[in-house]
Amino acid sequence: MADLAAVPDVFDPLYSIMVAVDKLYVLRDTFFSADPSVKKSMLEKGAKDAVVMLDNLSPDSKRLSSRRAFLEYLRGKSLDVGSDYCKEAEDHLSKAVKLDPSLADAWSCLGNCFWKKGDLAAAKNCFNLALNKGPNKKILRQLSMLERHMAKGADDEAKLVEESIRHAKEAVALDVKDGQSWYTLGNAYLTSFFVTGAWDQSKLHQSLKAYQNAEKDEAANTNPDLYFNSATVNQYLEDYERALRGFEAASLRDPGLHAEEQVQKLVKLLTKLEDATIYKGRIKSKRLSTIASSLNTVNVQLPLKHRTMLSLKDGLNKGVAVLCRVLLSIQHENVTPLFFLVIDSDGSSFILSIYGLRNGVIKEGDTLTVLDPFSHHVHVSWQDKVYQYQSCRVDFSQQILLNGKPTLIQDAICSTIHAEHIPP
Repeated sequence: MADLAAVPDVFDPLYSIMVAVDKLYVLRDTFFSADPSVKKSMLEKGAKDAVVMLDNLSPDSKRLSSRRAFLEYLRGKSLDVGSDYCKEAEDHLSKAVKLDPSLADAWSCLGNCFWKKGDLAAAKNCFNLALNKGPNKKILRQLSMLERHMAKGADDEAKLVEESIRHAKEAVALDVKDGQSWYTLGNAYLTSFFVTGAWDQSKLHQSLKAYQNAEKDEAANTNPDLYFNSATVNQYLEDYERALRGFEAASLRDPGLHAEEQVQKLVKLLTKLEDATIYKGRIKSKRLSTIASSLNTVNVQLPLKHRTMLSLKDGLNKGVAVLCRVLLSIQHENVTPLFFLVIDSDGSSFILSIYGLRNGVIKEGDTLTVLDPFSHHVHVSWQDKVYQYQSCRVDFSQQILLNGKPTLIQDAICSTIHAEHIPP
């Protein structure tokens, strides 16, 4: 919506054009199709119709210098509704802010135009100039997203992401019921988690809380990316039932996201993990007993309490080490985590999920010492089927001794979430 001071009254011919342009942007943000070309065609037609309406204004309504800026702004905003950079849109928006520098939304639109062009510094300057006209939640959200985009590969990556969080928080503070601002904050926290080394899971939980607040807003509730992103975080945290429900919700809102494929992949993974624990990797009982007994002869000197899987409490077990042997490497379609079926000295087999380690480092038959393990029982109900197994999670390569020795530095990798639908 344009700045209130510049908005024409309902009897002004410009008013109906302004409403048409606003509706065009609502279409852009809320309409989704399995075929992206359908939406593109609708936006192109809407932009063309708005430009025709502007062309058809009477000469008198175009002549007033006080209205020229607003006319240029509406024309530029209409042309900029698509996802690609438009030079004509940039020209009209540039004229608008030169004629009337107080048009905050014109500055905002020009910033988006520069962003599509790849001139990120100019885009940030436009957003800051827009904010100089007064606090604005929409522009704060745009600035937050831009800063996350600028952070990628930058020397001051962490600083830019913290600025992104700050601006998203400012947007939320202006309207705590605005779901889009909460959604932007959730994405900023999610980015911060990985930028700062993927060790502070409180940021992931802050991200989920922000997404949950976004879901309370009916306007943001239609955003499929909100549910996709939330589901992806839940999958990373191994809360698989919530992940499945989130991917399903995203798929219902936008079939083009292919979130249903994520549901199928996750169900396939859960089936593999449960089957591995039930069938013990198809290894005969006598052989399993021999493997478990052999662990009693392994001597690993550590200032930690040695425990077996069944003696662990649910959650994080600080100051504890679990000795186990790899029975099976479980292959799946995602990069992270690595999944293994392992057995301890008591003969208990369980799933070990390892984050932050390169694939191929751990092999079947290797002896692992798991430090500070996180134990939990996975129980997922989905479409009349229950998946369950005992699991142990390791978040960092430093929590693993491989055949009695620390893993190599070059074998550590930075964990990340591969969700293409998270905006910049």
